[in-house]
Amino acid sequence: MTQLFPPSHTAALEKLSAFVPKAARDYTAQRNYDRGPGHHDNVSTLSPYIRHRVLTEADVLEAVLRSYSLSSAEKFVQEVFWRTYWKGWLEMRPAVWGGYQQGLLRSWDQVQTQSGLRSEWEAACRGETGIDCFDHWARELVDTGYLHNHARMWFASIWIFTLRLPWELGADFFLRHLLDGDPASNTLSWRWVAGLQTQGKNYVARASNISKYTEGRFSPLYQLASNPEPLDGPPHPPRMDAPRGDRIDLTKPSVLLLHEDDLSPGWLFDQGLKPLATATLDATGRISPLQIGTHVKAFKTALMTDCTTRWSSSLGPLTTGLTTAQEIDDWARATGAEQIVTPYAPTGPAATVVHGIRALPVIRPLRDFDRRAWPHATAGFFKFKAKIPELIGVMKGLQPV
Repeated sequence: MTQLFPPSHTAALEKLSAFVPKAARDYTAQRNYDRGPGHHDNVSTLSPYIRHRVLTEADVLEAVLRSYSLSSAEKFVQEVFWRTYWKGWLEMRPAVWGGYQQGLLRSWDQVQTQSGLRSEWEAACRGETGIDCFDHWARELVDTGYLHNHARMWFASIWIFTLRLPWELGADFFLRHLLDGDPASNTLSWRWVAGLQTQGKNYVARASNISKYTEGRFSPLYQLASNPEPLDGPPHPPRMDAPRGDRIDLTKPSVLLLHEDDLSPGWLFDQGLKPLATATLDATGRISPLQIGTHVKAFKTALMTDCTTRWSSSLGPLTTGLTTAQEIDDWARATGAEQIVTPYAPTGPAATVVHGIRALPVIRPLRDFDRRAWPHATAGFFKFKAKIPELIGVMKGLQPV
């Protein structure tokens, strides 16, 4: 696992540098092919680092666009912005995350009370369904913490429509094992496959498509649901305004709270932040009511250690591994600070903890990249996609903000 994704900023930069020469023509032609574990060099495999902002979206886009025009690298650039789009969409509709969590608890209760469902769920998680491609992907996920994006779509479709398991349990299986597991991208992608996100339009895995893009490794003829109906669900909740973030009052004594959603805090120090002390939040236990993959916990812990080591001269006294709002309250009070500064945590486990802090005001600055992009995630991706040239132009200083 660590060999595939070494948990460090240095390793992330090396992986980015190795990918850039392939980010245009090669990526466009080869990106849909899933060639199996150890053979994913046709895609960037940067997602575990971008998800934790060891590398930011802007870092990756700037590296690619130094070598290629936007039109040449369009497919890869769009993939980066899908992550941004999902986050923005969920920030304006956070109740969808709450609905997923409630649905997961209901489904887990059913697993514990219905022996047939439990057996089917366990077989799917262990990769023992008899559908070779699905079973392979289940084992690859647990063993490596990664799946090709196309495999994720096929897997989710088979889970929902062929195995007829609750989609929330499948989304949870991914979050518990993916190194790049992200509340927005994961939840909304599973909803999209199910037909809940673009309501009435589902994604159906086809044996011919799987055979083509696995280059014949798998061909599940006559094993998959052929024409399933989309799942029914409630309409989307009303859209809220996109967050704008807080400004830091540098005249007030501050402490810094780091979390897994932004492990590149240099932008805060560039604004003049000089914390009296720093603490790290470990929200891993809030990912799921079930057991998290040990590799996920270890990866997040190692990335946090790498972050605090890289920025040690700017952090002040360091307290690690806080897990609750109460622990953060007690730590912050003891420092004599007047405010807690923490990078804006998008909807998910870290944000849930941060929202519970009561001891001091919590200042949540938002990166410019998010502040500009998220408000455009009002409808489907294709409407958002039309804004990408403008967002790239602002990022590169080509257009006024």
